[in-house]
Amino acid sequence: MGVAKYTKDEKDRITDVTLQSGIHVKACYGPEDLKRIGFSYEKDLAPPGQYPFTRGIHPEGFRSRAWTTRQYTGFGTPEESNERFKLMISHGQTGLNVAFDLPTQMGYDSDDPMAEGEVGRVGMAIDSLRDFEIAFNGINLEKIGSGLTINAVASIMLAMYQAVAEKYGFDPKKISATPQNDILKEMIGRGSWIFPVEPAVNLIGDTIEYSMNVLPRTNPVSICGYHIRESGATPAQEIGYAILIANAYIDNVLKRGYDVDDFVGRFSFNLNVFGNIWEQVAKFRAARKLWARNLKEKYGVKKDSNMYLRGLFGGGGYGLTKAQPENNIMRGAYYALSAALAGAQTIALCSYDEAYTIPTPHSAIISLRTLQLLMDEIGLRDTVDPLAGSYFIETITKEMEGKIEEEMDKIEKAGGIVQAVATGYVQRLVSQQAYAYEKGLQSGELKKVGLNIHTEGEPMEVELHEYTGESAKKQVEALKQLRRERNDREVTRTLKDLEAATRAGKNVMPYLVEACKAYATVGEMARVFRDVFGEFEEPGLF
Repeated sequence: MGVAKYTKDEKDRITDVTLQSGIHVKACYGPEDLKRIGFSYEKDLAPPGQYPFTRGIHPEGFRSRAWTTRQYTGFGTPEESNERFKLMISHGQTGLNVAFDLPTQMGYDSDDPMAEGEVGRVGMAIDSLRDFEIAFNGINLEKIGSGLTINAVASIMLAMYQAVAEKYGFDPKKISATPQNDILKEMIGRGSWIFPVEPAVNLIGDTIEYSMNVLPRTNPVSICGYHIRESGATPAQEIGYAILIANAYIDNVLKRGYDVDDFVGRFSFNLNVFGNIWEQVAKFRAARKLWARNLKEKYGVKKDSNMYLRGLFGGGGYGLTKAQPENNIMRGAYYALSAALAGAQTIALCSYDEAYTIPTPHSAIISLRTLQLLMDEIGLRDTVDPLAGSYFIETITKEMEGKIEEEMDKIEKAGGIVQAVATGYVQRLVSQQAYAYEKGLQSGELKKVGLNIHTEGEPMEVELHEYTGESAKKQVEALKQLRRERNDREVTRTLKDLEAATRAGKNVMPYLVEACKAYATVGEMARVFRDVFGEFEEPGLF
């Protein structure tokens, strides 16, 4: 049943439940369980808003502020994406979560031969600042924060976001952007890397350092356990690897001579929600505790607010099925409930049709309404951490903490997260887990409604977002026009300055901003980095 393993007797009675992280669930919990695990209210729980923040980072939880709704949106041309952005905002969405197409993610312009067939297919095509001018036209960037789901070229996209904000008269110190900017998780769980490990991590350090002074409301990195989980990792692996990855980025900035309290408060996380509801709640509560402890004990962070685990908890696409897709509406509601019960600050929810297509306006609004219903109708804002004090929840939260630490210890013994990624060790662990999960689905050991059980019924007619290539043609023509109209001398100058700064080991962000303002393309800026850094070669995994 679900992602947990259930053992039953001949009368269909459950005799054992094992969660994906290896936690065994008993039939009933009581005070003796808290004693067994060494539970302490002061050390393990404490009031909401107080260290170790197990119960959430805000003393009054959702009573003081509702969570931000931030649906993943973007496809085709900047014009098409701008229309969808405005549609979602008009229906009450309070933040943007921007999807980019694969060529943009990989640092290729839309007219590059490598981009053929992929321009605007799974996200918005972006070639230059002109595209950002179109995509964010009419949106108040001082009131609407934007998540930028981009990694290898995140530094370029953050520079472009600053440039477009200034173009429209917004103060860079007042805009809020969250580029995902987590290249280590790309190498673990998704694959859209470009540059080798060390220079890629250094680019992230550049964005963190730059944002401290120029973009103080920006979250320059969002550590993305989400995609590690989507690639097959257990909940314990997701959190353990995410914390270790965050530590690698902290270490990079510390080497530049800064105090950890100067910057770590702007770190954010993007974490996954799917599967067993209790395991998800325990995961998020344990994650907040471990992140705070990690910062306090390992790095000596002094300010409480800098120890907050802030971020987006997203309803995982891996949990959705193409079969009987309307079931995904219910799945999404329970995923969102898990996130809310666990004290999320921002929630994004995959639409029910996202397993097979770009979400339609109808399905995207259903997902948004699901979040709004939870927020405004059923009472989730009434009290803080309503599950606190449950013998069951407190026990498995403590046990989840132990499982996460076990996964972290494995990586530390393998030489640390950077070394473990560079050698492919982490990737092997995740691949093995993904194989085990798929094997469980195929065998029926793991149950999925509509997929391998309760498959009766008529196939649902679905609306597909057809890829015709017309958007790609429009984007390529717009790029050609840009190249005709821009000042090539200025483009060449800014790209040469960028190359010189890169080779000299300077912070590249100011140079990227200038190149963006000259309308240098994503491909041209990424090519500078390719020429200087080379490209990452994936290690053999098996």
